[in-house]
Amino acid sequence: MTRGRKLLVGAAVALIAIQLIPIPRTNPPATAPLAAPPELQAVLDRACMNCHSHATKWPWYAYVAPASWLVVYDTLEGREHLNLSTWGERSAKKQAENAREMWEEVEDGEMPLPPYLLLHPEAKLSDADKAVLRAWSQSFGASSGDGGGEEHEAHHD
Repeated sequence: MTRGRKLLVGAAVALIAIQLIPIPRTNPPATAPLAAPPELQAVLDRACMNCHSHATKWPWYAYVAPASWLVVYDTLEGREHLNLSTWGERSAKKQAENAREMWEEVEDGEMPLPPYLLLHPEAKLSDADKAVLRAWSQSFGASSGDGGGEEHEAHHD
């Protein structure tokens, strides 16, 4: 067997073997989900919930290593940063801060993540979608009355 063929066989065996490494793809119950108006919920369902809630729809490639490792990691990171399934467990101040952060990341083009959009073009936000998010964020932030800008800035440092 030639060296090239040995490398190819070795890579194939390794690819098959890594499929046996268990990766948890969980969707725990939503304990205190965000109660959003229908137009906002539609935007969140299409562009945010896969990574920022316990309502993840795991795509086929989330079951194929090594892509599955990245999908699960990104989803767990997204949930840790902002989990819309536990929204009601936060204080009103923290909810207002999160609402502002959500809008700022969308406005800055940071969310949805560009690599996510490559595989999920339906998650691309239209100007109308952005207007819904902006209006919700502004009205939510206004209800807290604290401004909170300094906390947001510190979060990104």
